[in-house]
Amino acid sequence: MKATAFRLAVSVAVLAAALASVSGCGKSRSENSGASTPGSIRVTLTTPEPIDPSRVGAIRGTVTLDGQPPELRPIDMSSEPGCRKLNAGPVIPPEIITGPSGGLANVVVYVKSGLGPYGFITPKESVALDQKNCMYEPRVVALMVNQPLEIINDDATIHNVHAMAKENKEWNKGQRAGGPAIETSFSRPELAIPFMCNVHPWMRAFVFVFAHPYFEVTSKTGEFELKGLPPGTYTIETWHERYGTQDQSVTIGPRETGQVSFRYKS
Repeated sequence: MKATAFRLAVSVAVLAAALASVSGCGKSRSENSGASTPGSIRVTLTTPEPIDPSRVGAIRGTVTLDGQPPELRPIDMSSEPGCRKLNAGPVIPPEIITGPSGGLANVVVYVKSGLGPYGFITPKESVALDQKNCMYEPRVVALMVNQPLEIINDDATIHNVHAMAKENKEWNKGQRAGGPAIETSFSRPELAIPFMCNVHPWMRAFVFVFAHPYFEVTSKTGEFELKGLPPGTYTIETWHERYGTQDQSVTIGPRETGQVSFRYKS
């Protein structure tokens, strides 16, 4: 009887040690090496870091065009009398818009890299893209992932809105005159999504979708300011539909404002 009890106790101890060994190995592989066996599911949980508002800074600058912009041919709207009537004179494609001091408009300035694992709240306010006088206004739109985009038709004619996205879903929707706005959003970051109207092929706009709030579209002054940046070293990139991209590295400390300028050649 004592021998049987002794053998039972030994068996229980061996089983407990084996279970503890398996549990320990599983914990080590999951938390330390990150390895997984075929057919298993590995879940990685990350907690976004908060940004200390008392330490944030900014990056300011300008984007200019060196030289006179080229003369562009007016848009031919002869095939659409309704669109021609909406415009009193020739319509120049708004590809290159400059200010008195050479400031370049419709340049998207954004943080390309350098951000830590921060979490950002998506704005609830919608961004508008208008169709007016058979043109898109504004030419360039930027917003955050999942932020509402509201597309309006102010013209007395039908348009179709064709979003030619690659990282997000491509779609094409008709929009009648006086019809309701098209409301949409994008679930993934994507740069320079072309928007066009297949009815009026000269209509073109570009939509940028970011995972963070550090971006701006320049006006004719060419000025920009990226506010609320934590201390760090960042790659700042600019994009223009005609002149392409440029980037520079900028380092800011706590409560500092970095300065950077970009110059495109005509």
